[in-house]
Amino acid sequence: MINGSAQQKNLGDINDVTLKLTLTNLISLNEKEEVLTTNVWFELQWVDYRLSWNESEYEGIDLLRIPSGLLWLPDIVLENNVDGQFEVAYYANVLVYSSGSMYWLPPAIYRSACPIAVTYFPFDWQNCSLVFRSQTYNAHEVKLDLSDENGQLVEWIHTDPGDFTENGEWSIKHKPAKKNINWQFTKDDIEYQEVIFFLIIQRKPLFYVINIIAPCILISSLVVLVYFLPAQAGGQKCTLSVSVLLAQTIFLFLIAQKVPETSLNVPLITKYLIFAMIVSTLIVMNCVIVLNVSLRTPNTHGLSQKIKHVFLELLPQFLGMHLESSEDSWDKPQPRRRSSFGIMIKAEEYIVKKPRSELMFEQQRDRHGLKRINKTIADIDIGTTVDLYKNLAHFSPEIKSCVDACNFIAKSSKEQNDFGSENENWILIGKVIDKACFWIALLLFTMGTVTIFLTGHFNQAPDFPFIGDSRKYAPE
Repeated sequence: MINGSAQQKNLGDINDVTLKLTLTNLISLNEKEEVLTTNVWFELQWVDYRLSWNESEYEGIDLLRIPSGLLWLPDIVLENNVDGQFEVAYYANVLVYSSGSMYWLPPAIYRSACPIAVTYFPFDWQNCSLVFRSQTYNAHEVKLDLSDENGQLVEWIHTDPGDFTENGEWSIKHKPAKKNINWQFTKDDIEYQEVIFFLIIQRKPLFYVINIIAPCILISSLVVLVYFLPAQAGGQKCTLSVSVLLAQTIFLFLIAQKVPETSLNVPLITKYLIFAMIVSTLIVMNCVIVLNVSLRTPNTHGLSQKIKHVFLELLPQFLGMHLESSEDSWDKPQPRRRSSFGIMIKAEEYIVKKPRSELMFEQQRDRHGLKRINKTIADIDIGTTVDLYKNLAHFSPEIKSCVDACNFIAKSSKEQNDFGSENENWILIGKVIDKACFWIALLLFTMGTVTIFLTGHFNQAPDFPFIGDSRKYAPE
């Protein structure tokens, strides 16, 4: 067994260990637990002078495969793992060359910590990293560095297009690698040097657009349709608005189960749901107010001319509504039809004031022989006229009562018409408020939706992996 301390041929020598990471599958990124799961091949190379030989002395043998448990290993482990599994999944054999070069390529499934930035969820991108460090040897014994191929430093995570499995939710934008020196430590500390492999990944939002965002927008837009219901249908309006509000609450619970429980940022989709819930709440309040206005009566509220001017004349012009307020029909001269009512009014005038038979019996002169003639005509039947006067005087109390009843009916009808006219004006005011609030809610909902989701749409991964560094850290 050849193991023990770092293999230093001379005192003070440092063993160079190079690292390379080959990614075969980005398995998943659990946002709730903030864990990145990857399937990789972890390549390590170093030189052990004790395992070198002359090929000519051993029948030209230049390569041996030796179990890793029998050799010295630099103890490079994943530092930011979350499951306590620091080591690789399978300890494969080490390729030992005659020059003493060691090549070890074990497979591993790593579960590393990845802080999630939820601000633009589900239009977000994440910067995850895999940090490798020697758990046993410091910088005086082992020097960590990136692998070198054909004179070029491999400053990226290698992916073989033939072996790499694309993830359905995430696309890899950048995969740089860097050696990091922590200057707050000394070379005697194992934390002094480390190699970091970065994965800058952009989420593919199609799944969330189809299954969460689109249904959420469609359901939230239904709340605007309450304004197409009549102003008096306050119960139906509130029922529809509250139903939409409950549906939005369910979507909010679904999102809460997906994103991490953090108070640092609020996800974009959560912002939209809160915005939609606020709009729905305002619409419910508006429905209650409109219902209160529509059901007002002259007994409880007075309708001033200023209110009528603003809501029945001014606002309808801007809203494209053509309304005619219900005016008092008794204030305008109306054509009267010929009826017994007119005759009774004239009869009252005849009995109470003075007898004027020509007013009461304009249509009955010919029948009673009272046809108007000049004073020169002396053939007037005075007896018939006297009899008529006597009959009217005999029935005058009954005619008087009839006239009083007709006057009472007329007065009641006028008051009823005035009452109904003002009620109709309150209903028209409710319709105008509904129409105005409809356009306000539609404009607010549309602008809020477009603004919130356009903010996420323009949240793209940067063109370069590191700020201030114009290098791509990718093979040319």
